[in-house]
Amino acid sequence: MKAFSRTILASLLMLSAAGAASAADRTIIVLDASGSMWGQIEGKPKLEIARQALRTVLTTVPADAELGLMAYGHREKGSCSDIQLVVPPAAGSASAITAAADSMKFLGKTPLSAAVKQAAEDLKYTEDKATVILITDGLETCNADPCALGKELEQAGVDFTAHVVGFGLTAEEGKQVACLAENTGGKYMQASDAKGLEQALAQTVAAPAPAPTPTPAAEPAKPEFNFVPELTMAQGSDPLKDAGNAWEIYKANADGAKGERIATEYNNYKGSLEPGAYVIRATLGEAEVEQPLKVEAGKVYKPTFVLNAGTLVIRPRPSEGGDINTGAAVVFDFPGADHPATYYGETKLVLPAGEQKVKITIGQGEANETIQLAAGQTIEKDIVAGVGRVVVNALYAPGGDKVDAGGLDVKIYKAKKKIDGTRDQVTYGFGPDNRFDLPAGDYVAVVRMDQAEIEQPFNTRVGEASDVTAVLGAGVLAIDAPGAKEIRVYGAKKDIQGNRKDFGYGYDQKHQTTLPAGDYVVEVDRGEGGKKEGAATVKAGERVELIVQ
Repeated sequence: MKAFSRTILASLLMLSAAGAASAADRTIIVLDASGSMWGQIEGKPKLEIARQALRTVLTTVPADAELGLMAYGHREKGSCSDIQLVVPPAAGSASAITAAADSMKFLGKTPLSAAVKQAAEDLKYTEDKATVILITDGLETCNADPCALGKELEQAGVDFTAHVVGFGLTAEEGKQVACLAENTGGKYMQASDAKGLEQALAQTVAAPAPAPTPTPAAEPAKPEFNFVPELTMAQGSDPLKDAGNAWEIYKANADGAKGERIATEYNNYKGSLEPGAYVIRATLGEAEVEQPLKVEAGKVYKPTFVLNAGTLVIRPRPSEGGDINTGAAVVFDFPGADHPATYYGETKLVLPAGEQKVKITIGQGEANETIQLAAGQTIEKDIVAGVGRVVVNALYAPGGDKVDAGGLDVKIYKAKKKIDGTRDQVTYGFGPDNRFDLPAGDYVAVVRMDQAEIEQPFNTRVGEASDVTAVLGAGVLAIDAPGAKEIRVYGAKKDIQGNRKDFGYGYDQKHQTTLPAGDYVVEVDRGEGGKKEGAATVKAGERVELIVQ
């Protein structure tokens, strides 16, 4: 999984660097936040891989690079217009993009074409050079043609480029989005797995090595490499090999501080540097170390970089002896950082030596640990959130049909009421088979489908799984009123003032709603055709169809 994240990191970094060649260039990353991003690659949700890759790459992007983040499908289910510029493109936006991605929900459809077009427009692509990087795990689901869009943007843009990174797409699926990149002169990278993406990068992104300069016969041969660094976890420990570390190479300013970044390399790097002063930054996980380097012609440098770091393995569990929770958030609170770093599931991470504060969150349960980590040490730690799992469903009637609709609304409250009679809401969800991880205690599930609502008390115990079934005592009323402009449903019984209780409405000729068992009056408004009423009796667990002519 680390390899997969690193390959995405490399692709995004190289694309971002390509799109930020001058101060005027601006780039928007378009992130697929649809519900399909909960799908897994190598046992880990794709949305978590994307978050981790973004978090890592943004630490290496130049501070003056103007980056923005757009997302689709993160606020509504089933909407083709759920597109939002979450972070406008600006210099120094890395922390804002990371925080936005970490807190984002993944819910809806995949309007990728409309999102790319909106990103292009936000970048004023018809006036300025603009780059869009689309990260998607699915195909267009909102009746648009990515290929045609690519041609349109290329023709209208001053210098517009779209790059596409595909998550887990087949080769045939990839063709349907690759054309968006190809039609704008961009690159498409297939991310079926880590190895596949690495090969794609080698073929499409990595620049060929420059041809060696012939050496006159009278001069001694130059060494193949003049910079061969090694990285260790602790003073005196063995050098790391293929650890996933990065080498960032900067020109040194006159005062010795980091200047222009000239390259980023990975793993067991060997290179040739022109004579001059440099600052080399080595990073692995959340640990880093910097050293100055002055290169003179004809000399070879083999410096050792000591991270002064250890390895921490966190296994989040819902209860003692419970299975590792792959969706658990593992949060590291680093002193002086803009915001905590968040990982998911079992986490193996290189961290600076010293005190490390770790918090895990599983559903509504959390636990905190403070761990002392020494340089070169590896600590494996189980952290228990202390939760039980509850699956909530609803029936229309006792022993009747299950409510199997996305509109089912489930809210979880603490059972104990406050002094004003209200309860504290704990969490919520939509649709059937809602799963909630909750600390031990007493709760109330408020379950609602359209106009029918019921409260169902329950309790949870740590380490236990239970089912909560709420019986709505309701049925479905389906109304057909040809020519109607508005349909309203009222309770048949009037109150003491002669008013009926309103049970919802619709602006169409057909209207379907779930209602508590009882008698109802349906009012149909046909505009100039006048109003007409109909009556219906809804029974629990049954469907009633009413035609109002």
